[in-house]
Parts: sequence; C-alpha cells; structure tokens
Amino acid sequence: MYDDLDKKVAVVTGGSKGLGSAIAVRFGREGMSVVVNYHTDEKGAERTVSAIEEAGGRACAIQADISSDEGARSLLETALSEFGGLDVWVNNAGMENRFPTDELSLDDWKRVIDTNLTGVFLGSRCALQHFMETGKHGSIINMSSVHEKIPWPTFAHYAASKGGVEMFTKTIALEYADRGIRANCIGPGAINTPINKEKFSDPEQYEATVSMVPMGRIGDPEDVASAAAWLASDEARYVTGITLFVDGGMTLYPSFQYGKG
Repeated sequence: MYDDLDKKVAVVTGGSKGLGSAIAVRFGREGMSVVVNYHTDEKGAERTVSAIEEAGGRACAIQADISSDEGARSLLETALSEFGGLDVWVNNAGMENRFPTDELSLDDWKRVIDTNLTGVFLGSRCALQHFMETGKHGSIINMSSVHEKIPWPTFAHYAASKGGVEMFTKTIALEYADRGIRANCIGPGAINTPINKEKFSDPEQYEATVSMVPMGRIGDPEDVASAAAWLASDEARYVTGITLFVDGGMTLYPSFQYGKG
C-alpha cells in the first residue's frame, strides 16, 4: 500500500475488464478515486466501479471512444467534475487481432493503431495539458507489451503500435521531466486475461506459452496492477521513461535458459 495515493484521482481507460479493471480496483484499495472508461462493456465497467467502492475508493464509469479527441477529453472533464482533479492517467485500452501481414487490410491496421497508439497520444495529451495548467507533478502510465521488444508475426499492426507507445512515452518523459511530470510504460507478457481466455483454454497452446516464460507460469492481472500502483506512487518519484516489464522473464531470450546456445 502507498499512503501518498490516498485521495488521489486516476483515469483508467479500458477499465471494464482484464488489466484495466485490475488496475482500477488496485487504485481503489489505495483509497483513490477512479474514472473507469469503457467502450462497449457497460456491465463490466459497473462491476469494476462496485469493486473499487468495496475496496474503499470512489469511482464512476463513462463510455468513451479513446481514439477520438472528444472521447479522451470527456474523461478529463469527468475526473474534474466528479472528483475535482487528476493525478494519474493510465492509457490501458487496447486491442489485437491476427492477420498475416500480406492479408492485413488498411481498415484493420487503422483500427489497432487508432486504439493502441492514437488513444495513448490523446489521453496523454489531455493529462499533460491539465498537469501543465495546474503545475501538478502528475503521472502517466501507458500499457505497452513485451511486443514492443519481441517481434510477433501475424500481429504486425499490434507490435508496431506497442513499439510506438514505447518511443512516444520515452519522448514525453524527456520533454516534461523538468516539470515534474513522469511517463512510464508497463510491458505485460502472458497474463491470464479475458483476451487470452480462448487461447489458454487449449492445453497445447497454454503449455506452449508457458514454455516461453522462464518463471514457468502465466501471470495474473494483479501482477500488472501492482506495477501500476508502484509507478503511480511517490516510491517511483525518480522513475520516468522506462518500460517496466511484467513478464516472468519472457523478454530475456528464454531459449537460452539453462545455458543453451
């Protein structure tokens, strides 16, 4: 637990399920007020709000398309009107789908880039503008992936978006460091979330994924939520421009484990 997070205000995009929900609920445990954004899953967002309140925080849900300027701004306006401020902005919303690159349509490319990268820009810009106007030493946390580092065939648009998130985050971290504004990424590996439910329900695919994780297990959403709470807190006050990989060692070239090669 981080005492300095108590009474602070956060926006979490894509907060209706998976990593976004876990982060939002963890913030609730820290005594924070959370704006839970969702795109289509209203019931999921309502469940997240209830879990936050049960954990001791305050929360509200808002539908918005974070790939649009109007959608991103509505989240900031909600944080200010409902909770009186903004301290932490988590750009978590994202999507993925599989296509061989020679079969990838421009529409599918744009859909993933708009959500995963443009949405991060728009949300970060809203947070930066508020922090600059108020002089607040705020924190921006962007959800990247191990695939900012590891190529992922048949997911070229997804990997490109996460590589973009990494460099965008490093750039704004450098640009605003002297204003006390921090920006960092979290890079999850294989995590047991709804987006992976179908894959992990297949024993063969599950074991194939586990074999790529040196720690030998699939991660939990709470592992990522713990990283987000730390990055948001004053314990990480001297940390900016990094990607904190939460991946059980997946980015450490697991094929070389046990001295192979």
